[in-house]
Amino acid sequence: MIGIIVPAHNEEETIAGCVTSLLTASQAPALAGEAVEIIVVLDACRDRTGSVARALGVRTIEVRANNVGLARQAGAASALARGARWLAFTDADSVVGPQWLTSQLALGADAVCGTVSVEDWGTYGERMRRHFRLTYKDTNGHAHVHGANMGVSAQAYVAAGGFIGLQTGEDVALVEALKTCGARVEWSSAPRVITSVRKNFKAPGGFGAYLQKVEQLRQWVGVDVAAA
Repeated sequence: MIGIIVPAHNEEETIAGCVTSLLTASQAPALAGEAVEIIVVLDACRDRTGSVARALGVRTIEVRANNVGLARQAGAASALARGARWLAFTDADSVVGPQWLTSQLALGADAVCGTVSVEDWGTYGERMRRHFRLTYKDTNGHAHVHGANMGVSAQAYVAAGGFIGLQTGEDVALVEALKTCGARVEWSSAPRVITSVRKNFKAPGGFGAYLQKVEQLRQWVGVDVAAA
């Protein structure tokens, strides 16, 4: 079985799009009918995230951690307990491509770090889109780590000690632990994920925070670095 884990904190506006894309990816012909279980981890949710997810037919579990590392950890533990051989991770504000799972598995690695793309730049506009296009490496051999686009074998995950309770940077910490224990990590642009650029981001050191820092730097120095 393949387990997909989605940490969610008050994500009623985006969870349906995320789960719908995951359901499509879980039905890819190349999976040859292998069972895929989607687990939405409701972390201190006070909105309709859970009911929306369950209406789409996926499992939910609840934690009160206010901590994305612990939420991913809880979801992974649940999937492993149910027999998962591969764990795939994304975020509730992201949409995965139809071949997301098969692209991860086809690499034959212990773990896969994928890239992200953006369709709607919102209030960031054209300047940030241009900056991202010029500075972000969306190719094989990149060095990005995104919790929104990761996969790891159950064996490697357990050997590395799994996610730890970090409020941000939990994805980077896991990759470092995987490398330390000798796991083969592939850095690939094949597994596709579209993510959001919302400014009310949940992880203080994640992708949304990075974009905010770029925008603040542009204004602080008085130079349009996003158009450079």
